[in-house]
Amino acid sequence: MIGTNFIYGLAGLVFAVFAVLAATDRGNRKRFGNAGFYGLLAVSFLLGDRIGDIGNGVLVLGLVAIAGTGAMGRGARATTGPVERQAESERRGNRLFLPALVIPATALLGTLVFKAMPALVDPKQITLVALACGVILALAAGYAWFRARPATPFVEGLRLMDSVGWAAVLPQMLASLGAVFALAGVGQVVGGLAGAAIPDGSLIGAVLVYALGMTAFTMVMGNAFAAFPVMFAAVGMPLLIGRFHGDPAVIAAIGMLAGFCGTLMTPMAANFNLVPAALLDLKDKGAVIRAQVPTALPLLGVNIALLYWLGFR
Repeated sequence: MIGTNFIYGLAGLVFAVFAVLAATDRGNRKRFGNAGFYGLLAVSFLLGDRIGDIGNGVLVLGLVAIAGTGAMGRGARATTGPVERQAESERRGNRLFLPALVIPATALLGTLVFKAMPALVDPKQITLVALACGVILALAAGYAWFRARPATPFVEGLRLMDSVGWAAVLPQMLASLGAVFALAGVGQVVGGLAGAAIPDGSLIGAVLVYALGMTAFTMVMGNAFAAFPVMFAAVGMPLLIGRFHGDPAVIAAIGMLAGFCGTLMTPMAANFNLVPAALLDLKDKGAVIRAQVPTALPLLGVNIALLYWLGFR
């Protein structure tokens, strides 16, 4: 049955290729730091379920050591230059987005098709498997259209990864931190504080605390997936679902949307806000966040209204 092993295997192979390319990049003084970082990521995806908790813990410490000591740097391997990319974009125009659109289209279609094939694809991982298949199809379409050399997509991918650096693993790290907080009982502590702040029997008060708490915790932790276990355990489950009998699916989904509003407004979400500024060579590193705040605040208000209306009809 196709499931997470297929997805992790693909990711692991890509990072293994990145590690080899980085190690052979003689123009990069920090090539072995890059190679070690990508190599450890490859091991985590390919062998994570075999090396056990201690092995994975040591692996994470290795990633932190490489990133924390500044052992990573941008590679110097030759890729397409700004002039060449500009000429290619002018020649092909918006059609350049077609291979990228293959990915969501395949994810949507594959999700519908794989539901009818429960013996082939793990029902719990249908969407992720379809998404991985979309990436493979998009890569094949890119090869066929651009007539690129076999190594070109991986070299360009390495260039982007070198630009992003250690922040590439920030979402996974922060999501894990949320699970640790949940197991440590942070949700119960926050729930006690929230219970004291919410007027007794006030549904709108509980909705506000839950939505605003998701936004605030996301801004602090940098990831809605990290904030969700805390706020759901503190307010979502005991109050909105347990006391006020709200719809669990609506409360979970719209709560995550409220968290995403926080993602738009925090530098802690480096992979969403600081990395784009670096990739675009913006002098003002906070420009992306300031441009997103006028969208995030109204969207948060809409989320609160939808949570109140849809969750408790």
